[in-house]
Amino acid sequence: MSQDSDAGYGVAEIRDSQRMAAPDLPYRPAVPKSSCPPIGVIGCGGISEQHLEAYRAAGFNVAALCDIDPARAEQRQAQFFPNASTYTEHRALLERDDIAVVDITTHPADRVPIVRDALEAGKHVLSQKPFVLDLDVGEKLVALADRKGVKLAVNMNGRWAPHFAYLRQAIGQGLIGQVVGAHLSVHWNHNWIAGTDLENVKHIVLFDFGIHWFDIVTCFLGDRSALRVYASTARSAGQQIRPALLGQAVIEYDGAQASLAFDADAKFGPQDRTYIAGTTGTLVSVGPDLQDQQVTLYTPEGHASPRLEGKWFPTGFHGTMAELLCAIEENREPSNNARDTLRSLALCYAAVASAERNEPVVPGTVRTLPVGQV
Repeated sequence: MSQDSDAGYGVAEIRDSQRMAAPDLPYRPAVPKSSCPPIGVIGCGGISEQHLEAYRAAGFNVAALCDIDPARAEQRQAQFFPNASTYTEHRALLERDDIAVVDITTHPADRVPIVRDALEAGKHVLSQKPFVLDLDVGEKLVALADRKGVKLAVNMNGRWAPHFAYLRQAIGQGLIGQVVGAHLSVHWNHNWIAGTDLENVKHIVLFDFGIHWFDIVTCFLGDRSALRVYASTARSAGQQIRPALLGQAVIEYDGAQASLAFDADAKFGPQDRTYIAGTTGTLVSVGPDLQDQQVTLYTPEGHASPRLEGKWFPTGFHGTMAELLCAIEENREPSNNARDTLRSLALCYAAVASAERNEPVVPGTVRTLPVGQV
């Protein structure tokens, strides 16, 4: 009788392993010990609603709102911070001595000069993701922040989604040993971008959406650098919007591997799944979407599932600003500092270039995002 190829997988052992108490890990956003310094928000478009909702719930002090369209700034003022001042010119906001921190939520192409002006004005900056469209420009902004003695962080809010935050903490505390595999798949309906500016982004899945997943994989693998990435995109059968809604990437590391699969035309039965294999344990997170996830830790001692609090939206946005505020308070680099997130961008850029070239690409060799309009 031939041996079943699945016999060594230990599925029965995992299913029947002993349930244990979930480790209590500090996955929630940090809380500054001192009072929050005044914050200015530049850019009051769609994503700013998530920022401001999170800041209001956290008790952060948003003192100023700026947008080139005064109606948008006034709308956010009435909606979230009625005592905040409104501006149509960002330099007027930056002239205020009391504003210590600036959250810049504008689109990437418009953001760089605003970030530069804010750093020159001596403000700590939280930049919306993706940080830049050119790695060399990003490095210059990092250097400018260093010269000015201010913090420059990026709103990689996925790091503080409760399930991703718990996974990061479990890996960081060595609960599964060294990561050897990280495999993430997302199946959802992204057709909501029809008729918006986002429909003009050629690599909407790998770049605008996928950057969160390239970033979290980079976090999971820690200091290890990706050796090369191979990615591809394709149109889903029957899709109506312009950019391809199917994307995938395979990433090679020394002694480890990672894979990403994106099905953005899944209209029924959505699923978001993360599987991380380590040398001494495994982490699994699964749910219908990025908001509703169940994490399970598997070790030789048994398995455990923590009861997580919060949702990616808005908890993730709370986390990015809270980390910056704590870093300012403690005089340290924020974990979401711009220098670190350039590693994630380099991986994302390489994946997009790979999809364009149909060949593996070494991260860091592609310095500008090869994305045009469709």
